[in-house]
Amino acid sequence: MTAIWDLPDYDAHEAVHLFEDRESGLKAVIGVHSTHLGPAAGGTRFWHYADNSAAITDVLRLSRGMSYKNAMAGLPLGGGKGVVLADEARIKTPEMLAALGRAIESLGGQYVTAEDVGMSDGDMVEIRKQTRHVAGLPTEDPAKAGGDPGPFTARGVFLGIKAAAKFRLGSETMDGVHVAIQGVGSVGGGVAELLAKEGAKLTIADIDDARTAEIAEMAGARVAALDEIMTVKADIFSPNALGAILTKDSIAALDVAIVAGGANNQMARPGDEQRLFDRGILYAPDYVINAAGIINVGLEYLGDYSRSDVMERIAIIPERLTEIWQQSEAEKTPAAIIADRMAQQLIGR
Repeated sequence: MTAIWDLPDYDAHEAVHLFEDRESGLKAVIGVHSTHLGPAAGGTRFWHYADNSAAITDVLRLSRGMSYKNAMAGLPLGGGKGVVLADEARIKTPEMLAALGRAIESLGGQYVTAEDVGMSDGDMVEIRKQTRHVAGLPTEDPAKAGGDPGPFTARGVFLGIKAAAKFRLGSETMDGVHVAIQGVGSVGGGVAELLAKEGAKLTIADIDDARTAEIAEMAGARVAALDEIMTVKADIFSPNALGAILTKDSIAALDVAIVAGGANNQMARPGDEQRLFDRGILYAPDYVINAAGIINVGLEYLGDYSRSDVMERIAIIPERLTEIWQQSEAEKTPAAIIADRMAQQLIGR
């Protein structure tokens, strides 16, 4: 059996915690990558994994990404991530959420959670009954930071896509720019709506047929098959579903000038960032372009911040991306490597 230390995605993580509560059926993993800048913040994912090792790999990759994301967003927070191993039926109960809350509380503030794939703000309310180390809670005051991070993430990704179109295509607006969107859930659907309002031409694909049809009608988008979306001829490919979709083969098949989307850990393996760069495709590092959600819930957790504070920080995302791309061009080095180097300096690695 391979030890966690020997897994390829282990990156001097400070801690990896395994939790099991037989009474509720909870099985969870919480990874703490770094607390150099503050408590390790990152959402908890509720997902059915093929096996336990896949869940641990996901935690290792996602928690490292949160360290980089929070650092590059200028937040006084470290990086962590949680996953709850769902059964095939994806049954989630209040008892399971309560057990998760107790597990988070047992870490004494080392880890702060919020919603991620498969989790809602209502779930955060249940977890909050057991621990204060949670954000992404519903807010009755629209002027305050907090609530569902999805729309904020979508806003940040949209601004990042616009910045990429300006940098590579010389386009000041998205009018007529063709974007192929993979995944139209909370984030991808929001991105599609914002792009459609600016006149972008959209092609979309998602595993949820009903959701796809809804977004297609709203945005006037063409629907593509799931196995087609990454080969669509377009200006921009925007991945907004799960990660590890940029592989040797998929990168070779891309027919776009830009990859910019909200999915975490888009590169499948080390070396894929160089393949993308060698093809001349501009890449928006995922943890930079998709940071708006953690900006919102992070400021919610940190104190009395307003919605305007959140929006001001989100507006900096295009500036940070442009800085990365300029440095990438100057050094002839992939943007993903430039971003990693910046983030590692910030967290003392």
